[in-house]
Amino acid sequence: MDSQFRQNRLTGEWVIFSPSRRRRPMDFVRDLKPSNLQEYDSECPFCPGNEQKLSKIAYEVRSKDKATWATRAVYNKYPALTVNGRHSRNLSGPYLSGNGYGSHLVILESPRHDLQLSIMDREDLVVVVESYHHCYSMLAQDPNIMLIMLFKNYGESAGASLYHPHSQVVASAVVPRFIREREREEQRYFDEYGRCAMCDIIEFEINEAKRVIFQNQNFVIFVPFAAEVPCELWIVPKKHSADFNDISEVEKVSLAECLEVVMKKMSNRLNNPDYNFALNSCTRYKNNEPQLHWYLRIVPRLTTRAGFEIGSGMCINPSLPEIDAEFLRG
Repeated sequence: MDSQFRQNRLTGEWVIFSPSRRRRPMDFVRDLKPSNLQEYDSECPFCPGNEQKLSKIAYEVRSKDKATWATRAVYNKYPALTVNGRHSRNLSGPYLSGNGYGSHLVILESPRHDLQLSIMDREDLVVVVESYHHCYSMLAQDPNIMLIMLFKNYGESAGASLYHPHSQVVASAVVPRFIREREREEQRYFDEYGRCAMCDIIEFEINEAKRVIFQNQNFVIFVPFAAEVPCELWIVPKKHSADFNDISEVEKVSLAECLEVVMKKMSNRLNNPDYNFALNSCTRYKNNEPQLHWYLRIVPRLTTRAGFEIGSGMCINPSLPEIDAEFLRG
């Protein structure tokens, strides 16, 4: 099969698809994670009873029996950004700088050391989604925060340093150029067509059905047309919404169902790979924009970026999204 270029209409970035570099989806499957983990690890700072190893607790949800916590958010002991001092910008000659104003939380998704998202039941996942939303909303109350990024690193190749199930939220007083460019690209699409790019994408994906993995009343899961890596997945709300902070209670349950589907698909079909996910939501003052649409992007770590990709900034995906979707549906 010949190579081809495909463009991500949300970012304007091009991706090279080179199917000749692989044979079948199973080529990317890695070994399983260690199976001898215990529910409790005395050396893990996130396990119950080891609170002396934590920094300040920001939020927690108690378990049904109130015996322990179900989810908990703590301030990162080694934060990328902190709320110390005031947010400022400083110009020195041609150079612009500022203090590292922001916040960095770790969301502990379970008290159990071995209970990853892929083996949680729906009820547990609903509580996790509630915690995601609560922490996001809590950080958004600071008027100096311009961007909130909720993300998860799972596995060593994805950047995780601890195995205990957790995600992170970083709130930043500045917006990276990459995020601004994505918002501008979505604005350009709206200016040209008068519609939200993501709304058009999900309508097309649902109708075509080639890349759709699952859908419920409120969300659709699909392999994007211009996926940067094999088996990349997007979870997208069907209703237009720029800001994750505006998610409804019903939508939280639907999102938990989608997380359950995605995590079990990756565990069962891809042998529990390392992965990252990131919540792409609007920046401050953009929550009512008609061209922005939040979504959750899941990136399995099945391949490694090499010289061309680093040098050009353009990804080479050896796997076609349609083939990946068929494989994951199976």
